[in-house]
Amino acid sequence: MTPPFTTAEAHLRRMADVLAEARQDADGVPPKSLLFGLQRLVPCDSASFCELDIPTRRALNSQETVEEEYDCPMDGYWRWRHQHLQCVQVCKPHNGPETTQLTDFLSVRELRNLPIYTEFLEPYPCIADIALPTAPGRTRVFQFFRKGSKPFADHEMTTLTLLAPHLYAIYREAARRRRPPVRLTPRELDVLRCVARGLTTPQIAEQLVVSRSTVRKHLENSFRSLGVSSRTAAVARVFPEPD
Repeated sequence: MTPPFTTAEAHLRRMADVLAEARQDADGVPPKSLLFGLQRLVPCDSASFCELDIPTRRALNSQETVEEEYDCPMDGYWRWRHQHLQCVQVCKPHNGPETTQLTDFLSVRELRNLPIYTEFLEPYPCIADIALPTAPGRTRVFQFFRKGSKPFADHEMTTLTLLAPHLYAIYREAARRRRPPVRLTPRELDVLRCVARGLTTPQIAEQLVVSRSTVRKHLENSFRSLGVSSRTAAVARVFPEPD
């Protein structure tokens, strides 16, 4: 007789099943079934995935498992985001997925005394995050919300940490399926590679041995082809993942 699975083995099987289901789901970026699977693995009141462009204050992508009964305006977030220390960490550049929870940065009691809670986060004082790498000036994050004051347990955070690289891979696979091909000239790509390295127009001109006006023209043509209006957006469109 085959021995029964231990609790740990059963949990690992459930994790594998959630990932397998998501890889078969072609609906959404990330696949829509993924959030519901994650919420089963790490019980919470709500789970979400969000991508923000910080300079333009735009939500580029958003999914939630629960439709809130009230509108949650973003004004409070933009006004008080400096108090959301977990979000400050999420916004920093990182080369791989990073898992945190809000109580890593401040206690529930401290949070409840801040405007970021009363004007934006309430009624969720406990939030776990899996931040995925993205372009500078953007955030890309899975979030898990709880209304109670009890933080996520160590084994739950371990589950999210183990899942994080797989979630990143699934996101990238789904994004590639949805992303139309980029059609730029080799020289336009050269210019955007320089932009991605943080070079200015004069530096790019010197690097590629062309005039500054030529660099600007290549950028204008790239923006038009990509349907974007800024260097940051162009780099994010052509090189969506950091090297």
